Amino acid sequence: MRLYIVAYDIVCVKRLAQVRKIAYSFAFGGQKSVVESYLDEAGVVGLERRLFGVIRLEYDKINIVPVHKRAILLGRAKRLSFDKGVIVL
Repeated sequence: MRLYIVAYDIVCVKRLAQVRKIAYSFAFGGQKSVVESYLDEAGVVGLERRLFGVIRLEYDKINIVPVHKRAILLGRAKRLSFDKGVIVL
């Protein structure tokens, strides 16, 4: 299992409710349009499949971003180094 951040921006209120329901069914936490989920490969594929059945690609946007293992340590009092190109949320 790996931690993923699922962030979405959905134009239609009806589709937004559907996406929120799907995203939170995979979530262990979140806030507004950002959800934290621990997923394995099958979980990511299942989440993508369900979301693609709801969204309209020309209007809506969803980002499913894996969190680097070291990023989980950000709440601790340690200085961390990251590889070039790593995004820290």
